[in-house]
Amino acid sequence: MPRVGLIVVGDEILSGKRQDKHLAKCIELLTARGMSLAWAEYVGDDRDRIAATLARAFASGDVVLSTGGIGATPDDHTRQAAAQALGVPLALHPQAKLLIQARMREVAQQKGEPYEPERPDNLHRLNMGVFPAGASLVPNAFNRIPGFSCAGARGGAVHCFPGFPVMAWPMMAWVLDSYYQRLQRRVVQVERSVIILGAAEGLLTPTMEAIESEHPAVKVFSLPSVDHPEWGAHIELGVKGEAAEVEAAYADLRQRLAAFALRYGPELSR
Repeated sequence: MPRVGLIVVGDEILSGKRQDKHLAKCIELLTARGMSLAWAEYVGDDRDRIAATLARAFASGDVVLSTGGIGATPDDHTRQAAAQALGVPLALHPQAKLLIQARMREVAQQKGEPYEPERPDNLHRLNMGVFPAGASLVPNAFNRIPGFSCAGARGGAVHCFPGFPVMAWPMMAWVLDSYYQRLQRRVVQVERSVIILGAAEGLLTPTMEAIESEHPAVKVFSLPSVDHPEWGAHIELGVKGEAAEVEAAYADLRQRLAAFALRYGPELSR
């Protein structure tokens, strides 16, 4: 089964001028479909660095969602970097050309101006439809200007969207529902955990390993904290997965913990 990754492109994220919202939304969209995010990367507006990041994504066999850098200004490099990573030329996608022209005609009508397709600025806008050769389009319901998808190795693909959330998020959802229904699981994922006060993770590691060995359908997690305002130094130890599997694994976990002299805080369910 391919994993799902996220790439967020933009100097504005790395400089702190804008706060990334894509990571949380991507997790939300995946969770609603019974999927999960395996990894995420942030990269600035450097064409070679973006190309290297995309080359790894294309070679991974993963399903990769990429936001940002697909415009037509000098600081937009994702389209060119994707072509560089794949070793293919850039080409104006014929259907993208028609969509962009339809958008320009629409904007001209809204402004009460004549549509002049040969005007230099309108010709420049067609660059937003210049994608790596062989790319397919991702529809953009907000303003018609499409994103694009390129196949990678081992069955994976990279899907590229604008950086604007109002455009990117519906496009992400469209890609997940159009191409990856087979990966979606409608089974509810849950978590059960307990707060353990003042314990060391090293003491609990053998128990965690035993739970994962005996219950391979769940994941065990340990979230330490050193300065919680209510519980102070503590560890949140728990399991996550499908409800039935989690209940059995959590019961086993609590039974094994009973062998230790531990102090507990509340139990948590999500």
